[in-house]
Amino acid sequence: MLSTLEVITTVVVGLMVGVEFSVAFVMNPIFNALPEDSNQQAHSHGGRMLGAVMPVWYIGSLVLVAVWAIAGWHHQGTGLVVTAAGLLILSVIMSILLLVPINNQGKTWTPENRPADWKEQMNRWNRYHYVRVAVIIAAFTLLVAALV
Repeated sequence: MLSTLEVITTVVVGLMVGVEFSVAFVMNPIFNALPEDSNQQAHSHGGRMLGAVMPVWYIGSLVLVAVWAIAGWHHQGTGLVVTAAGLLILSVIMSILLLVPINNQGKTWTPENRPADWKEQMNRWNRYHYVRVAVIIAAFTLLVAALV
């Protein structure tokens, strides 16, 4: 049973990492190459769509990792799983404090109502997102290492 939980958790976290990596290094560069109105609209739409899904994914991933840590407490690799949980907690805190406030504003913007500094705000979101991606990649790496 524990091995099934380990695999499911690793896959769920790995997929989340893949989505966030894709946002940072594939989707945002594509959006940024679009003309200004299309760029901003793409970011707003992405913020609405992923803003609805990702909180569940982040919290669900954290819960799975916590269950793995508890269920496997006396097994080899538990320290790695606990550390991964700590990193996922950090990613949730970063999201709530740094990224979500910007996203909540950005997802309502249109070419008619966006603020003059919308690009600066998106650049700030991107910088925070790069750090968050590094944090969740580290968490995922620890989970994979704990499987060995």
